[in-house]
Amino acid sequence: MAIDWQQLAEKYRKDYIADLTTLVGIDSSRDDSKATDDYPLGPGPAKALIAFLGLAERDGFMTKNLDNLAGYVEYGEGDETLAILGHADVMPAGKGWHTDPFTLTAKDGNLYGRGTSDDKGPALAAYYGLKMLKDQGILPKIKIRFIIGTDEESDWTGMNHYLDLEPAPTLGFSPDAEFPLINGEKGNVTFTSTFTGTNGNDLVLREFDAGLRENMVPRDAEATVKNGDNAQLTADFDKFLTDAPVTGDVTTAADGLHFHVIGKAAHGMEPKNGINAGTYLATFLAAQNFGGDAADFLDLLASKLHDDSRANKLGIAYTDKVMGDLTMNVGIMTFTADKGGLINTNFRYPTGTGAADIKAGLAKATADMNVTLKQGREMVPHYVDPADPIVATLMDVYRQQTGDTTAQPEVVGGGTYGRLMKRGVAFGALFPGTQDTMHQADEFQPEADLLKAMAIYGQAIFELTK
Repeated sequence: MAIDWQQLAEKYRKDYIADLTTLVGIDSSRDDSKATDDYPLGPGPAKALIAFLGLAERDGFMTKNLDNLAGYVEYGEGDETLAILGHADVMPAGKGWHTDPFTLTAKDGNLYGRGTSDDKGPALAAYYGLKMLKDQGILPKIKIRFIIGTDEESDWTGMNHYLDLEPAPTLGFSPDAEFPLINGEKGNVTFTSTFTGTNGNDLVLREFDAGLRENMVPRDAEATVKNGDNAQLTADFDKFLTDAPVTGDVTTAADGLHFHVIGKAAHGMEPKNGINAGTYLATFLAAQNFGGDAADFLDLLASKLHDDSRANKLGIAYTDKVMGDLTMNVGIMTFTADKGGLINTNFRYPTGTGAADIKAGLAKATADMNVTLKQGREMVPHYVDPADPIVATLMDVYRQQTGDTTAQPEVVGGGTYGRLMKRGVAFGALFPGTQDTMHQADEFQPEADLLKAMAIYGQAIFELTK
């Protein structure tokens, strides 16, 4: 069957944008403070899942909602299943937007809004790829499941719930990364260093706060300092801002000086793409006369973690010739004088190293501090041989649709649902050369790219199931 997939995708442009408008309009960031029996991760993720499944029901697909934690759309029959795994949740919007993050906004050929790039825009493009097959009357020779998770940006509670209730998929792709294709994902582990809240000197760190999620470079950092020489601290901070690649301000209030630093948010898989406001503020404050746990908290950030995405200062830098560098993101930093503090560090590591080596480096760096280290969830490295038919087929489709005959599969630090499958990969939808705004303010995806991705997904699903 000869199908012009790009021409066919163009016919769905208006409907696709209308549906994306609906999905982007839902703030689907996880919020455990609003969790209920009906909304176990807060209302946003569940409402986005329900909306996604509603689109499929409208289009005549069979759907199933698994307790508002995950769901799927099914098409075709057979003992073998091709899985397409996307997610309906998003990162918190954060600050710095020039448009409403939950209103799809078209400007200069781009579609702005939280989720347009990660992952509502790409997931919806993949869904429309499946819809194109159905609308063309094409019956796959194997079952297709389009699976939707609700907290890919945190601890994968939704997809774990899916795996508790349904057979684990072994073959498929996740439209949650970039083209041409991701056949390898680094390991992923987070460590939290916790401190008590003592201040040993007259200078008091009352509060320090930076970061929204472990897999996001913090754009904003704030701190409140009391009992210092306000005039001198203000002058020193102004000079600091002159020399550092950040902006900010300092104001005087009854409870002390309030410092604010603005950096640049980025996806935590490559911290070099961002400017960490939290560690920059810590470098300024660490030079002041703090004591106790406040001094240790600031010193760890400034001397061992700041501006060191490859963890050289921790002594755990590592590079694999296939999977690349170990990377470190300092995602969350908080401290209060009465409750203590924590530093959340997220590591993406290649084959050849792992959580034990990372923990040893952190333990050595904090050996003289009153610090407790706790390891979070770990995902080991994932790799699918480039010779595997799923890689070969998807790469062939990409090359046909783009004309890029030299494109090769890649290994990245990001973690996608693709790693849940033995023969699972990540496939699109960010094209080479397109600015990566995932996890950032003013997130966008070019409209033309999303339509091209839809065509690629349509042909890819067809080729994998014919």
